Amino acid sequence: MKNLFKLNAKIFDKFTLVGQMDIDQVELRGFSRSFAELEWLLLVLILLYTVAAGASIENQWIILKYSLGFAAFVLAFRYLNFYRKETRWKLAIEVWVMIAYITSVLWYTGKIDSPLLNLYLLVIITSGMTLGKLTTLLVLGLITALYIFMGLPTLPRGALTFEHFSHMMTVFSPYLIIAYLTTMLSADLQFAKKMFKHLSETDEMTGLMNRRSFSNVITSEHNKSVRYNHTYSILMIDADGLKMINDEHGHEAGDKLITTLAETIKNCLRESDSLARYGGDEFVALLPETNKQQAEDAGERIRKAVENTSFDMQGKLVKATVSIGVSSYPVDTDNADGALIKADRALYKSKHEGGNQVCSTVESDQ
Repeated sequence: MKNLFKLNAKIFDKFTLVGQMDIDQVELRGFSRSFAELEWLLLVLILLYTVAAGASIENQWIILKYSLGFAAFVLAFRYLNFYRKETRWKLAIEVWVMIAYITSVLWYTGKIDSPLLNLYLLVIITSGMTLGKLTTLLVLGLITALYIFMGLPTLPRGALTFEHFSHMMTVFSPYLIIAYLTTMLSADLQFAKKMFKHLSETDEMTGLMNRRSFSNVITSEHNKSVRYNHTYSILMIDADGLKMINDEHGHEAGDKLITTLAETIKNCLRESDSLARYGGDEFVALLPETNKQQAEDAGERIRKAVENTSFDMQGKLVKATVSIGVSSYPVDTDNADGALIKADRALYKSKHEGGNQVCSTVESDQ
């Protein structure tokens, strides 16, 4: 069983490597790469327009000057900070700079009649997909204000009448619709991402954390315990005689046993404790700021609760017991993996000695 645990741990480490990373940072890095491509695309499109035949440009050199300034910003802001932590504020700043760059170019290429006006759509769509509804509304409000401001010089004597305003907003309405649709789609994608994350970290049968999410929890708790010189304990819990129950009552009874155990164990723990289904009929509990004696008491409380719990299966009363292994940091180990291994060895000892008991770390392992 010791070798099997080590083998499973090595295999599991490969699958949890990505799960232990900050998922938000992975997402933000992906957004950041997309922003970089968008910024260079925006620069190329504007430069191509400046050299296009028949392009209406008031001052080509000013546009080139703005383009050089934008390129310098991208190089300095992005690549000098390449290895720093990504945030949505950094992306928001890039959005504001892109708006300023596009507006400056539009001012010298026909203002609201410029063929480059649709470049605002790139910013609106990008903001809606990456920065959320509130930021996109602010972006849209700013672009709308700039659009109206650029449209004033085109009006007779600069007077903004209701008729002219209605016409301008009719032309601008596709931007409003695209912003709305983009933010709605982004909200749906965020909801789907949260649901997928929840499903990937939750055991379907019991609703508890699965092994993957528990790995992240114990890593976080261990780091916190090291930082603040706290203790924590691990309970490894395994059902006794699940195969016999399956053989006698069917696999449905086995599934019912697992869900009953999950509920019983959960009711014996504190809100600050973390419980996960570790696989099959095995559960693992993390008890923060709990020494070994307190953990043993908690294990005994769980053992008694399970022993006194039963459920009906087609008119037959089904009961079970559990074996529990206990380990504690820092008395038994100096790392999270060691705490799990020591608890598993203590569980093996409990099983080997007949089950339905709580065993602490094996003496030879201390």
